[in-house]
Parts: sequence; structure tokens; C-alpha cells
Amino acid sequence: MSSPKTVFIVAGEASGDLHAANLCKELLRMDDSIQLQGMGGKNMREAGVDVLFDASKLAVVGIVEVLFKYRMIKGVLNQIQAHIKQSPPDLLILVDYQEFNQKLAAYAKQLGIKVLFYIGPQVWAWRPKRVYKMARIVDQMAVIFPFEVDLYKEANVPVEFTGHPLVDEVIPDKTAQQARAALSLDEKTTVGLFPGSRMGEIERLLPIMLETARLLKNKYPELQFVLPLASTVQHQDLAKYGKDLAALKVSLIENNTHDVIQACDSIIVASGTATLEIGLMGTPMLITHKLAWLSYFILSRLVNISHIGLVNIVPGKEIVREFIQHEATPDNLANETLRILEDKNYNRTMRTELSKLRELLGAGGGSKNIAKLAHSMIK
Repeated sequence: MSSPKTVFIVAGEASGDLHAANLCKELLRMDDSIQLQGMGGKNMREAGVDVLFDASKLAVVGIVEVLFKYRMIKGVLNQIQAHIKQSPPDLLILVDYQEFNQKLAAYAKQLGIKVLFYIGPQVWAWRPKRVYKMARIVDQMAVIFPFEVDLYKEANVPVEFTGHPLVDEVIPDKTAQQARAALSLDEKTTVGLFPGSRMGEIERLLPIMLETARLLKNKYPELQFVLPLASTVQHQDLAKYGKDLAALKVSLIENNTHDVIQACDSIIVASGTATLEIGLMGTPMLITHKLAWLSYFILSRLVNISHIGLVNIVPGKEIVREFIQHEATPDNLANETLRILEDKNYNRTMRTELSKLRELLGAGGGSKNIAKLAHSMIK
């Protein structure tokens, strides 16, 4: 009797943990004998993955910022490499978390392990020559934006568009009033504070968001604020902001981001996957982003796209205002939030444009499609 097939799956951030978890659920529906191990977070654990390496402390954004965690990140990478060498899986699935997973892919290829890379590097944004590197280190690319396929095909990388997983994961099912009731929030105008899933970006952006909230509260005392905790963030991680959070009566909510999005009239969000989740829910927002100054200096000279928010990149135009680096000030964020709340035409236009995102991202079934692809590679 043959032994069960094994899959080792690696995700390093909150969004990757969620996408990996949904992939794993679909994979186990196809074949519940498959043994799943990997690196990730609580979503992957709940999906049936034996999480051998906890990713919650590894998430970081920015070039310089990585240096501060380099020893820890390198240590985990070495441990995973040792593990897959000692116990080679039938398939290695790497979900986003680019630099780490590309190093792991290259190592696995040397060992003769099959590699499926899900959610590839944004070669259309910066360092386009990376696409040729992917040809050497992966057996199969699975991309989530339709326009990415040709970029990989031109470099002779086996590629499949599996659909964006958020199309299925993000389904509006409540009015703002219903969502507020479900979350036990007061029935009043609500502003969301989404500072990100990585402690580095939270430390840079949350103080700005809290000062923005103060400015808004000064004008509209009845406003209420809500902050969803990403799966990589615990209550104690925000302890040093406790006094400000309490003074503004910010509601912290775990494990219910989609209801939080629907409960909000406007959201201040860190650039990242959350912008697309909010966009698919149709909630007006503004995007903000701030890096260490040296990271920003380097990246601003490497990136060749005019927007950083996915809700603007996908349609190829600015739907949502972006406040980056020196523009990420409480005054700017407060003024834009007030415009969203007060200017009905502006609000309506933004909602209309956001409603077109789902069609632009293609048909659903993303998690099933990637699971089918993985299953075919295991067989």
C-alpha cells in the first residue's frame, strides 16, 4: 500500500495565510489522505495544516526593515530547508512572501522537489527581470491577475491564471446597519482604521491614524472608530497604544474583518491586500503607506507603476486617493475622510468604480482552481 502524499506549504503574512488555508481546505476535499505541513498562521492550522513554523513574527515590509529581522528570518529559512531535505514532500507550495519563498524554491529545485509558486512577484511593478529567475526555480506559476500570464509566458515559465481568491472570499452579505448590529457597534457613522498586519507598518501608521481620528472626532464627536486585528496581530501587540485607543473609544475586533468593512462608512487603510478586500465590499476608503526613509528612497527609484493600491492598479486609474510617505499626515487623511463622508457625489462615484473590480478580476473559483492545479502536480 502506497504511503500518503505530503505537501509542504509556506505562507509568511496574514493574507498568504488566508489564501493558503482556503487552498488547503479545497485540497483536502479532493483527497483527505494528503498530509499537509508548513509555515503559516492560525488560518492554516484551522484548515488542517500541521504548522511546524509560526509565521506571525516574520512579516515585515521594506528593504531596511528586513535587516532588523534578518537573523530570525534566515534562521527559519535554514530550518525549513533542513526539514524538506530530511523529509522531502511530494509538492512544495509557496504562497507569496517573495524573497523568502524564492530562496526556498531555488533550494527545493536543487533537491529535485516539485515547486508550485502561488501569487508570484509583482514583476509588472518593479524588477521585471525576476520573471526569468522564476523560470529556473519553479515547476509551475499560479497567478491571480489575468494580465500577469503573458509576462511569464514570454519568459517560458509554465503559468496558469487560477483567478483571484478574494473574488470568492469577499462577498458582501450585510448592509452597514446589519454589520454594525452583528458587531454590537452603535448605529452611527463609522470610520475604520486598518493599519496593516505587520508590526512595522502598524508602528508607523497607527499613530498617524489615531491622530487623524482625533481630528475627525473634534469635528464630529459622534463618530465611532473600529479597528480589525489581523491574524498576525494580538491585543497585547497594541498595548502601547492602549491609552489613545481607549480615549477615542476605538473598538478592536478579532476574526471578523469582512463584517468590519461592511460596518464602515469610510476606511483609512494601509496599502496591501486589504485595499482589494475593501474594494470588493464597495466601501469607500483612502490608502496610506509609509516606509523607513531609506527603504522609500530605494524603492521609489525601482518601482515603475503610478499607483501602489491594488484597487487603482487593477483598473489602471486612480479610484481611491493614495497618501504616501510625506503625504501621510493626519491633516491629509482627515480631510480626505471628511470628503468621503460629506461629499455625496464623490462618495457615490467611488462606490460605482469599486463595483467594477469584481468583473475586472475575472471569474471566481480561485481556491478550487489552485487546489486542482496542486492536486494534478501531486499525482
